[in-house]
Amino acid sequence: MRLTHAEEAMAAAVEDQWLAAALETEAADRAAAEDGVRQAYRLAGAEAPDRMYWFGSPRAGAAAAALLTGADVPGPDAPRWFAEAHDELRRQGWVPGERAGASLRRRVRTEPWATARNAAAAELGADGWAQLGSAAGRRAWALAMELVAGRLRTRLGEDVVADLPGEAGRAVRSRMLDAVYGQFDGAWLSTFDAADRLCPQAGLMTGLAGLAAVARTAGWWWPGERAAVLTERPRLVTRDNVGRLHRGEGAALEYPDGYGLWAWRGMPIPAQLATELPTLTVERIRTEENAEIRRVMLEHYGYDRYLRDAGARKLGSDATGTLWFLDLPGDEPLVMVEVVNATPEPDGTSRIYWLRVPPSTRTAREGVAWTFGLTEAEYHPLVQT
Repeated sequence: MRLTHAEEAMAAAVEDQWLAAALETEAADRAAAEDGVRQAYRLAGAEAPDRMYWFGSPRAGAAAAALLTGADVPGPDAPRWFAEAHDELRRQGWVPGERAGASLRRRVRTEPWATARNAAAAELGADGWAQLGSAAGRRAWALAMELVAGRLRTRLGEDVVADLPGEAGRAVRSRMLDAVYGQFDGAWLSTFDAADRLCPQAGLMTGLAGLAAVARTAGWWWPGERAAVLTERPRLVTRDNVGRLHRGEGAALEYPDGYGLWAWRGMPIPAQLATELPTLTVERIRTEENAEIRRVMLEHYGYDRYLRDAGARKLGSDATGTLWFLDLPGDEPLVMVEVVNATPEPDGTSRIYWLRVPPSTRTAREGVAWTFGLTEAEYHPLVQT
C-alpha cells in the first residue's frame, strides 16, 4: 500500500494530537484514567485491580510500586521522598505487607502492541507501514520519547541510585522496568491511531483502547495483579526551539510533588548548577572539572562574553571575520570566529555571530569554511549574507 498525500496529511494531523497529549501539563483526569486501566486489564484478559493508588510523580510512583512488591519500609535515614511515598500509600488505605502481585506490563502493554503491530503491517504492507510510521510517528517519538521521556527515565534512575542506596534503591529501580509510560506512549500510539483510521475494518486500536485512554489522561503507571499505581502528569514542561528540555532558571520538567529535571538544551544538569547559572563568574567556569557542565556554563554565560572576560588571544582577522583562542583547563581550547553579518538590521546596526570551530583552526576563513563542510581552498562564497 502506498499512502496518498491526503492520507499522509491526515496521519500528520493525528500525530499532532497525540504529541499534544504526550506533552500535556494539565492535572490528570483520574476517573477517566482509572476507567482506562480497567479497560486495559479487561482487554488483556485480566481481572481489574482491587485498588488504584495515585502519586505526584514517576519517582513517587516507582517507590510505591517497590513498596507494593515487598521493599522494606523506609527507615530513619531514608530520603524524604521515599518516606512520603510510604506515608501516602498508608493514607490511601494500604497496609504494610499487602502486595500488588506480579507485574502485568507484558500482558497489558507489550502483547497488545505486538498484536496491533502485526495486524497493521498485514493491512498496510511493509512499505505502507514504514511510510505511515514516518508520517505519524517520527516527530512524536523524537520530541516526546527521546527528548523528554528518555531524559526523565535516565535521570530518575540516577537520582534513585544517588538518594537511595542498597536494597531499597535496587527495588525502586527494578520497578522502573515495569512502568507503562502513560502520556508518553502517545509517541507510538499516534501511528496505530492513524493506521486505524486508514483501515477501520481491521480494528487496530481495539486492543489498545485502554492504553490510549490512560495516555490521554495520566502519566506513568504500574499495572499489578491486585493493585495499580498511577501518577500525575508534569505540571511544567519547558523546551527550546528544537524540542529539547531547556530552562535557564528552575526545573525544565516539574511534577506536582516537586520532583523535577533541570536541563540546559536537552542535557540534564544538577539542580544546584541551575541555581548557580545566573551568578556565574569566569573563575567558577574555569575551575569546573566536568567538561559537559562547563559547556552548559559557557553557553549560559555567553561564549563572546567569556572570551572577552577571560582574556582570549586574537589569532588574526581576514575578510570573513576574526579568530579568537582561549585555553580551557582539562578540555580542548575554545576557538571561535567572530563574524559580522553583512546584512544590516532594520536599525542600521550589524549583528555579530560567534562560531565555535576546531582547535586546529588557524584562520577565520578556514573556520567559516569548516562550518559549511568545506576546506579553506574550497570556500568561495558568491554572495555574503
